[in-house]
Amino acid sequence: MLQPKSSLLGRAWRRTYRGSISMFLGFVIGAASAQAAPVRTIPLSQRIANQTMQRWPEGRLQPQGHPERWNYDLGVLLDGMDATWYNTANKRDYRYIQNSIDALVTPSGAIPTYKASTYKLDNILLGRQLLLLYRVTRNQRYYKAAERLRAQLASQPTNSLGGFWHKKIYPNQMWLDGLYMAEPFYAEYASVFHQPQDFPIITRQFVLMDEHARDPETGLLYHAWDASHKQAWANPATGDSHIVWGRGMGWYMMALVDTIPYYPAHDPGRAELLSILRRTAKAVVRVQDPKSGLWYQVLNQPNAPGNYLESSASCMFTYALAKGVRLGYLPASYEKNAERAWQGIRTHFLKVAPDGAITLTSTVKSIGLGGKPYRDGSYRYYVSAPVQSNDPRGIGALLLAANEMELRKDICLGRGDTALLDGWYNSQKRPNAAGQSVEFHYKWNDYSNEGYSIFGHIFRTYGVATQTLDTAPTAKALRHAQIYIIVSPDNLARNPHPHYMGKQAADVITKWVRSGGTLLILENDKANADIPHMDILADRFGLHFNNVLAHHVVDEKFSMGRIDVAHPQPPFTHPQVLFMKDTSSLALSKGARPLLTSHGVVLMAWAKYGKGFVVAITDPWLYNEYTDGRKPKMPAIYNNFAGGREFVRWLLEQRHNHP
Repeated sequence: MLQPKSSLLGRAWRRTYRGSISMFLGFVIGAASAQAAPVRTIPLSQRIANQTMQRWPEGRLQPQGHPERWNYDLGVLLDGMDATWYNTANKRDYRYIQNSIDALVTPSGAIPTYKASTYKLDNILLGRQLLLLYRVTRNQRYYKAAERLRAQLASQPTNSLGGFWHKKIYPNQMWLDGLYMAEPFYAEYASVFHQPQDFPIITRQFVLMDEHARDPETGLLYHAWDASHKQAWANPATGDSHIVWGRGMGWYMMALVDTIPYYPAHDPGRAELLSILRRTAKAVVRVQDPKSGLWYQVLNQPNAPGNYLESSASCMFTYALAKGVRLGYLPASYEKNAERAWQGIRTHFLKVAPDGAITLTSTVKSIGLGGKPYRDGSYRYYVSAPVQSNDPRGIGALLLAANEMELRKDICLGRGDTALLDGWYNSQKRPNAAGQSVEFHYKWNDYSNEGYSIFGHIFRTYGVATQTLDTAPTAKALRHAQIYIIVSPDNLARNPHPHYMGKQAADVITKWVRSGGTLLILENDKANADIPHMDILADRFGLHFNNVLAHHVVDEKFSMGRIDVAHPQPPFTHPQVLFMKDTSSLALSKGARPLLTSHGVVLMAWAKYGKGFVVAITDPWLYNEYTDGRKPKMPAIYNNFAGGREFVRWLLEQRHNHP
């Protein structure tokens, strides 16, 4: 298997999130001991994640002595831990996710406590973690387990219109909960394993609830819909339940923002889901409490006796609104709604003990319909259900909201921009677990060591859309891109049929840069990439890659690739210790300027050209192996995740400030 040669590690939250410290201090209430003061430098998301790992070691939600089972509560909690890992590259977060799943899945991919025959959509949610772990490790164990869940969906009972039953014991019933439990997993599986025929089925689930459960007056959705109109809790005329449940709509809205990213750009279902999300968001903010910024257990009856502000729904709406804005799905005006809600969450629901421990209050424990004893779906039932603190579903939603809100200060920087990653000059393929030939190696959707999934996530945290160009660059292909990235172009050793840079493509790219484009070229050492042909393009800007090997690292002697940034200097705003392994070097002319040098070797440089500019780097240093925090023996001193965030910020600042 091809092993990449450079990138960067991240235990970087202290530097990356300093901007969120003041936000965090603002929510702390009461007197804090002197011993607790250092904890305040940690972002709220990571602090909650740390307490999660202490409260439920290795994902154990059951009391000691009780067997752990495959369950959706853990799924929600780990969704929140995923978000924290993506935003911090903290290896402890990742290990917690992996250990929690490994306790439930055998080495052969069996899930002993999962029963497909019950056809519970709730059981699908943890499949998202299986896909994450497969994509990161490429271990067949996780793929085989995910296949089992996908097989359930293939035979899931449906109503006459194609809507999934929520469970086998609930014939013809669709619940809002089920959309979050199943559709993000279903869409990710379809995306990863190239099953486009699944997207119309996924779209159908959302559309059916939108058509049948939405109240035409308020735009809000009732908790459930019985297509047979037979249940006692159902409106005889419509089949709808009678109550608009906060967390139910929270599930639905989160399902939308978590499912849409996996849709192909031109799939007609994507536009349908975006429309549903926008009208759902519009209805939800109408019932946002004007005083607290929060939402009620029963959304549309704020003044009814016994109704109360509920924490899990408030966190879910905050997350969905903030993520929807960041990804460009929702208008920027919804940022204000998310901010008001986040302020309300911190002041109304979070309690901080003198020792720094955080408690999330006011989470409804469980809500359902029908069953034995029969849950009648009345208003009284919804407002009298047990409420508890530190419920794993609430904590998972809180982690999701916290991570999104800690990113909000950055999204304006790149909003409206697209970073287009080359898939032509670097076009290597390998088989996936399903036997399909798929692109890998410096790709946004590659989560393995060789991939650029973390690099892509960094761009998206700044509001930049990420796309891939799998054909030769043309004026039409580059027209809507603001940033074009070419990484480690193939040579014959890496690809028997490489695409080499030539004069025609170089002319196209040069003209695009001159008109205002930002070109980023990340080369590699001479054994692992084509350098001479890429210099046909790079030389035009005075950025010549030398066909040499520098910063050669033997085995795991990391010090051989140590790059010290002793003082803040562009593109870095803080001192950093970076890691680069087996690089080329740069020779500069035509006014090109160095950005980073080490022992006399130029590693990064840039050149202005017309209305645009070009950045050249001698290594594809931001791939996952040294960026996502999982490298077991990598010393913590290497702070490359933070360096990557600062580099992307600088790149975007130059793009927008360049005259």
